[in-house]
Amino acid sequence: MFEMYATCPTTGQLTYAGVGSTTKDRKNAREIFVNAKCPACGGGELIQDPDVLDTLFSSGLWPFSTLGWPERTEDLKSFYPTSTLVTGFDILFFWVARMIMMGLKFMGNVPFRDVYIHALVRDEQGQKMSKSKGNVIDPLDVMSEYGTDAFRFTLAAMAAMGRDLKLAEDRISGYQNFVNKLWNAARFVQMNLSDSNGDRSGSALDDGSLDFAARWIRSRLAFTIAEARAAIDAYRFNDYANALYQFTWHEFCDWYIEMSKLALSSADAETAQRSRKRLRELLDQILLLLHPITPFVTEEIWQVWGEPRASIMVQPYPQAQSDWRDEATEARMTFLMDIIRAVRNLRTEMNCPPGKEVRVIFCGNEADKEFLREQQPYLRALARVGEVEFRSVDARPRGAATAVIGAMEIYLPLDDLVNLDEERARLTKEVGKIEDELSRVQKKLANADFVAKAKNEVVQKEREKAGLFEEKMRTLRNSLAKLEEIQAGGN
Repeated sequence: MFEMYATCPTTGQLTYAGVGSTTKDRKNAREIFVNAKCPACGGGELIQDPDVLDTLFSSGLWPFSTLGWPERTEDLKSFYPTSTLVTGFDILFFWVARMIMMGLKFMGNVPFRDVYIHALVRDEQGQKMSKSKGNVIDPLDVMSEYGTDAFRFTLAAMAAMGRDLKLAEDRISGYQNFVNKLWNAARFVQMNLSDSNGDRSGSALDDGSLDFAARWIRSRLAFTIAEARAAIDAYRFNDYANALYQFTWHEFCDWYIEMSKLALSSADAETAQRSRKRLRELLDQILLLLHPITPFVTEEIWQVWGEPRASIMVQPYPQAQSDWRDEATEARMTFLMDIIRAVRNLRTEMNCPPGKEVRVIFCGNEADKEFLREQQPYLRALARVGEVEFRSVDARPRGAATAVIGAMEIYLPLDDLVNLDEERARLTKEVGKIEDELSRVQKKLANADFVAKAKNEVVQKEREKAGLFEEKMRTLRNSLAKLEEIQAGGN
């Protein structure tokens, strides 16, 4: 970039002619800056000044000139050099390189050690945002509609190194759901606390009598803290955000809170109290982890616990406790989650009413069966399981929906919950309906006139419909085939 000046041959007046950005601009300056006139006589015949000043020349001095240079001020001693510069790739040569060269020349040291090249924000199609294109997303409008924390989290989660950020409002809406999830989790924890739950002496996570679920979530917390710290140190902000998203939503909210309800409703007052204290401590750790990218909602939750507390921003960031890691418990929990998901999927595939309990038969090795015996309360609570039966692999039941997790076979005899003949008729009717819808869309897409004359977005929408119908057709046919297998096995 450069600034252009010109001189009037009549008056000798020097006048500012404008700013250019390329060598081509400099060569054709007289054509580009046609509106430049002499301020004294108004003449337009200007002579280009041969000395062109780089616009970013003085900006290259910024790291030390703003601190009192050339005087050896206290600010200069304290803040030069700094640690990190955050910038876009488009001004590496124009600005970053100049600052480094100026720093080496006048200060004898580089002005910073790390340069973080952030992503450029583009629209959802990958196009540069432009008012003329009408694809600009106003940050103020976005924050007003979705919340500042949701917007911040979106930018952090999508800021992968070396990749531009394609911003779309549906992505921001998705992370707004995450912020809402955090808020609702905090409300659940708060509702289960009372004035007597403010005891902060000791750590509920260091309790030697942790149950299975507590050992698992403590181990996952230690892993998440280590991941978050490593990601921040390496400037991998998307990995940082995604690690916290995974732990907060999919582990703490989806699993641990649901599992903790058993302890919270325990007849043993001490067990219930320990669970409350543990929930509060876990939520505190989550708030501390999330605060750098969701400062507003985390501060709000932090301050509503009852007793006055200093701002969350002055609290120490969580430290990973290596002795909290328990990979064996994590592996067993993964197995339990897979079992519960499999039972849920079988219920859905067989159109089992959600409120009804199901009978489940497990066939597998003794170690896995013993583990599932111990975890039956979680199976009953999280998968709506009623009667549980354990058999050897030689005594597999017939006429049951089946799934396999590792070496464990899962059977759901559904004839007492679902009328198999009625369900088969329902699925057959649904298959016919979807076939008709799919045929209609395929005929439209096969029409060359429609594809040629319709708007691109209309054609794309029809193609998406076809894809959805095809996927639904596959699901229905798989369910129908499984139902036929069950009926055949029972005969």
